[in-house]
Amino acid sequence: MPDSGPELSLTLHRSVAEIPAADWDACADSGNPFVSHAFLAALEESGSVGGRSGWLPQHAALRDAKGALLACAPMYAKSHSQGEYVFDHGWADAYERAGGSYYPKLQVCAPFSPVPGPRLLVHPASGLRVDALAQGLVQACRQLDLSSVHATFCTEYEWTALGEAGWLQRIGTQFHWSNDNYGTFDDFLGALASRKRKQIRRERRDAETGGYVLKTLRGHEITERHWKAFHRFYKATTDKKWGRSAYLTPRFWPLLGQALGDRVVLMVAEQDGEPVAGALNLLGDEALYGRNWGAVVDAPFLHFELCYYRAIDFAIEHRLPRVEAGAQGEHKIQRGYLPVPTYSAHWIAHRGLSNAVADFLARERPAMLRNIAELSELSPFKRGAEE
Repeated sequence: MPDSGPELSLTLHRSVAEIPAADWDACADSGNPFVSHAFLAALEESGSVGGRSGWLPQHAALRDAKGALLACAPMYAKSHSQGEYVFDHGWADAYERAGGSYYPKLQVCAPFSPVPGPRLLVHPASGLRVDALAQGLVQACRQLDLSSVHATFCTEYEWTALGEAGWLQRIGTQFHWSNDNYGTFDDFLGALASRKRKQIRRERRDAETGGYVLKTLRGHEITERHWKAFHRFYKATTDKKWGRSAYLTPRFWPLLGQALGDRVVLMVAEQDGEPVAGALNLLGDEALYGRNWGAVVDAPFLHFELCYYRAIDFAIEHRLPRVEAGAQGEHKIQRGYLPVPTYSAHWIAHRGLSNAVADFLARERPAMLRNIAELSELSPFKRGAEE
């Protein structure tokens, strides 16, 4: 049980159920559903993590001398680097070739979810900084004799604090849509250059004329029939993109729906009364987070409609500041989703490997920032007097 100070102790837990939900969520307190106790519990109860998945829960809990929970972190011992979306395979390969053992490692994240948000969850009344918890994670890594600790898709504040604590800093890119106080989707279109505006209208029209019934469902409106269909969509996507078994099990989806209720938003297309495509989103306090997409029909404009345009519709209707549409996809730019940086921080025990990775990241960071600036120039929004 690593110590993080004279009055603090850190424990690791093989299930989030070992930590009371109210205590965990009081630390999370972020409006981000991906670090909520309910989301993490659904992953465990469904068998999507644990077992032979290569994701062994090792949730960190930092307590004071009286046992009160001051901070926590969703953390996993990983035997591979799959399902993370911040790629360190090259680091692992180099270390293995040099005779080291990169796995297992510790991963602080929301599994299978490239969604930015807090990772080091500190109770707002504790008076602690995130580096107190970070120190405990490093000590735990050393005592377990593991190679490294990685906090992926963390906040910029955490990234800065961890950098000051000696962790290595990495930058990535995602594409988010920002709500400029639009009253309707047409208001958003009015902010675009004419050619882009016409393109989106055509794509929405083509999606609607494909014979599909399009619906936006929330909470109890999503039935077992929808979840069974959505798992088929999910499997079709993972088989097509990666050619490997899906991590999320059939039980995960209904458990997620039960646990998060109206925070679950499903955009679905039906044909002859049967679901044939869907886009799963989770609703936070400040954003709609696009997470999974899948279909059993080949209709590209349907993908744009369900994943991007209906998400914008939802955000405008509910006055959300932004839509975060997940990892990758420069095609999102022309649909109003602009590039933003994402952040991760890494602590590596072996000095030689740490120095090599630090040198790589020192060159990668400015390249990533240049890439974000260049992608921003592709914005579909009007410039000056442009119509």
